Amino acid sequence: MSAAEPPQGANSSPSEGSAAAEWVNGAASAGAPIAAEPIIRVRDLAVGYEDVTLLEHVAFDVRRGEIFVILGGSGSGKSTLMKHMIGLYEPEKGSVVIDGDDIVSAAGDARRAILRKIGVMYQSGALFGSLTLAENVRLPLEEYTDLESDEIELIARMKLSLVGLGLFTGHLPAAISGGMQKRAAIARAMALDPMILFLDEPSAGLDPITSADLDTLIKRLARNLGVTFVVVTHELASIFAIADRVIMLDRRKKGIVAEGDPRRLRDESDDPWVRQFFRREPEPMAT
Repeated sequence: MSAAEPPQGANSSPSEGSAAAEWVNGAASAGAPIAAEPIIRVRDLAVGYEDVTLLEHVAFDVRRGEIFVILGGSGSGKSTLMKHMIGLYEPEKGSVVIDGDDIVSAAGDARRAILRKIGVMYQSGALFGSLTLAENVRLPLEEYTDLESDEIELIARMKLSLVGLGLFTGHLPAAISGGMQKRAAIARAMALDPMILFLDEPSAGLDPITSADLDTLIKRLARNLGVTFVVVTHELASIFAIADRVIMLDRRKKGIVAEGDPRRLRDESDDPWVRQFFRREPEPMAT
C-alpha cells in the first residue's frame, strides 16, 4: 500500500472518522498529496448473469481527477464490473454512487442526469462506419443538446483536435488506423464534457508504439482537463504508465484481491498471485 493512500481492505469500505483524519494529517506532514474526495463510491456490489454470480461484496472508491484502473485475469469480470458501473446492467445488489447519486436506484430524469456526467469508450471503439469522425462526435450533441448546427460542428472539431485528429474530421473510420479510431472514440465520449470517462480495453489490438501514444493522450487529458478516468485493461505496460491506483479482480475469489499503486503491489504485495501477475511470471510447473 502506498504511503499516500488511506488504509483500506480489498473488499471493504475505506476507513472513516479518526483513521481517515490521521491518514490525511500524516500524508500532509510527509509532503504527500492529500487524496481528492471520491467521485465514485461502489458499495457491496454483486454482479452476474442469470444464476451465476461473478463478483460479490465489491467495494471501492474512485477519487476525483485520478486515473483508476480495473484489472485482472481473463474472465475475472473487469468489463462486467464497468458495465454495471455505467448502468448498462442492474446488479444483484449494492450501489454505485456517482457524484452523490446512485445510478442503481435512479430512474427517469435523475438517471439521465447521472449519465450526462459520464462518457464511455467501448473496446472496439464502436464508431459508426458510415459517418465521418466529426459526424460521430456530433451524435451525442445532437441527441442531448439544443445547440445550433454550427455550434455542434465547432465543438466536434475541438474535441477531435484535443485527441490529435483535427486534420481528420472528414475521414470515415475505415480510412484511419486502429489507434486513430480509439482516439476518435475518446473524442466522442468527451462530447458532452463528462466528469468521468470510462475506457474499456483502450490498448486492445494496438501495436506497442500506438499503445504508448494512447497512454500519453490519456494522461494529458486527465491532467489538463481534470477528467477522472476509469480504465479496464490487463496490459501491464499501460497499467504502469497511466494508473494512479488499481483494483485487481480474481474470478476464484469473486472479488477484489488487491488495491493500490501497481508498482507497490508488484514489489510488496503479500499475495504471491498478485506479485506473479504484475511481474508477468508463468504458473509454476507441476512436479
